[in-house]
Amino acid sequence: MTEQTERTEQSGQPSSTPGGVRPGSRPRPLGEIRRWPGSFADRLTAPLPGVRAMARLAREGAVRPGPDGLRDIALLPFAPGPLPAVDTTTLAVTWAGHASWVLRVGGLTVLTDPVWSRRILGTPARITPVGVRWEDLPPVDAVVISHNHFDHLDAPTLKRLPRHTPVFAPAGLGRWFRRRRFTRVTELDWWEGAELAGVRFDFVPAHHWSKRTLIDTCRSLWGGWVLTDPLGQCVYFAGDTGYGHWFKEIGRRHPGIDVALLPIGAYDPRWWLSDVHTDPEEAVLAFEDLGARNMAPMHWATFVLSAEPVLEPITRVLAAWERTGRPRGQLWDLPVGGSRLLAG
Repeated sequence: MTEQTERTEQSGQPSSTPGGVRPGSRPRPLGEIRRWPGSFADRLTAPLPGVRAMARLAREGAVRPGPDGLRDIALLPFAPGPLPAVDTTTLAVTWAGHASWVLRVGGLTVLTDPVWSRRILGTPARITPVGVRWEDLPPVDAVVISHNHFDHLDAPTLKRLPRHTPVFAPAGLGRWFRRRRFTRVTELDWWEGAELAGVRFDFVPAHHWSKRTLIDTCRSLWGGWVLTDPLGQCVYFAGDTGYGHWFKEIGRRHPGIDVALLPIGAYDPRWWLSDVHTDPEEAVLAFEDLGARNMAPMHWATFVLSAEPVLEPITRVLAAWERTGRPRGQLWDLPVGGSRLLAG
């Protein structure tokens, strides 16, 4: 690898090779300690809200649904069941709630953005329980983190894991884990990948941002993950994202995604959230851009993060899906605690 290509891989920008760093490129070493820039603000695809937007939000106060929007909480889908039996040829997804999934891929058990806490900072308590009891989890082989917002990076949940658990994290977030004594942390830039037990973990872009304290805005990267098993079965976990050009590029670089886990909630008011959270119709459009075979909605029915009525995300995504004319069975609208699987 040339020095220029090495710099390109670390920056995540396209290399001189057509298409840039490809999924089949050399995986980064697990647990590699790397130096990162002090800010990833140049990766933003929209400006962050300024003083005027903050003042408008404070003036309008439209950050939670009113009583009418909350009245259907009892109707939210919650149907926990046992984790499906799998082998090394099975790709299975189980929705624990919000952006937390239990993925079974290539014989590994992988958690995405695990949040098993009842409450997170600045947010009312969960409106549905966690769909998978912690004590019912098999040994966790790896964790993937999309970004550092509190509803995706939950310290109390991660504290439950053995410190030797492999963690795949965005660039710049490794220090957070190492300070908590995690010993196998792999940080990746966009379009980089690493391998664990034959399963490929590729970090891909998202239309979002990062912040956890008053002084760390965009100090770490944000994105989604594409996991591919040795048979080529593939699941895409979007994390948090607005709609934009990255979906087509992800689909181009990762053709044949079997299931896309896409966010459909926390989108209202649109003037405030459209740049960083897809609404239901945009989530379906993103699915089509990806060229994926199946879509599983997430990021709704768990925490009240914004102003839309609690059942509106799934109602709108079902309507948007019907308008596409696609087979109903390709929309995996799981209840919290529900599972679906593909057998290789």
